[in-house]
Amino acid sequence: MSDLRPAARLPMLVLGMLSLLGGVLAGLARLDWAMPGVAAAAAGGHGALMIAAFLGTVISLERAVALGRPWAYLAPALAGLGGMAMLAAAPPVLAQVLALAASVVLAAASAAVLRRQMAPFTVVLATGALCWLAGNLTWLVNGLPAAAVPWWLAFLVLTIAGERLELTRFLPTPAVAQRIFFAIVGAILAGATLGLVEPDAGLALFSAGLLALALWLLRYDLARRNARQRGLTRFIALCLLAGYAWLACAGLMGLAGGFQPGHPWRDATLHAVGLGFVFSMIFGHAPIIFPAVMRVKIPWHPAFYLPLLVLHGSLALRVWGVLGDAFALRREGGLVNAVALLLFIATLLASVLRGARSPEGES
Repeated sequence: MSDLRPAARLPMLVLGMLSLLGGVLAGLARLDWAMPGVAAAAAGGHGALMIAAFLGTVISLERAVALGRPWAYLAPALAGLGGMAMLAAAPPVLAQVLALAASVVLAAASAAVLRRQMAPFTVVLATGALCWLAGNLTWLVNGLPAAAVPWWLAFLVLTIAGERLELTRFLPTPAVAQRIFFAIVGAILAGATLGLVEPDAGLALFSAGLLALALWLLRYDLARRNARQRGLTRFIALCLLAGYAWLACAGLMGLAGGFQPGHPWRDATLHAVGLGFVFSMIFGHAPIIFPAVMRVKIPWHPAFYLPLLVLHGSLALRVWGVLGDAFALRREGGLVNAVALLLFIATLLASVLRGARSPEGES
């Protein structure tokens, strides 16, 4: 069977973007900003909307495109529908079952990739997909998104790490570095597992794994070399390096208890991963991945630096507000976080329009 055309992929992307919009507005409602009733009602599901719905949709959509099998698109479709169920205030079990089904399809797609190419990075990507499955199953059984958070974060972190591991093949990386990498992955998985029965010890191990992974990526990733290049290559590298720094911060705060539910640093710790690390990766890779998924041109332009700077500056303000117990700073930082995402989407769309007008797709 042939792959889906880009036009057939668009509805899934739209579902993902609606989940992003709902998740961002729900997050602002949690910070006591006045939001529409739909967003305010979904405030408790902010994390599920951002990870299980939005990020689950876009990651599984990218994987489906790479695999080229129509059945794999069930994953982003189901994840996106799960987000709509949350925003429609449907019974929580509906969103949970849809998310679980989406992760089962992504796990099957990852298995198909492994059959095509058994390599260290494909193993890590498949492991990340299984973490999403474990997180969604935990959410269904426990009923609370907070219980799934370590597995959901492992899904995001290992997905990104697996993609970066693939590129280390082009560097003179010592053999021992790969063994260290897999030991770090093992620590992250062990921490998430142990956290189900011994939260303190499990989340401490999980945090140590995140810190170790950040240091590994800072040492061995291609980004250190590419930061000396120009244009899009340099931009991507700086996005990556900034993201690794935030991942290290999350690991340090986590070692101090920041991932524990109810801990005063939890907001800062979670958003250091979710915004500082994950969205920095999205900002860096979108000019490459979006054209591959939707078959559009995205010419590079220095304007992409504006949302990146706003993202990291506002996140620093938010984290400072959390660590200093200054809710007003945390609240303002959260609002500007949302502005950064809006700026990025606007910049991306403007670049798509430029690409449509330019046959060569150049700025």
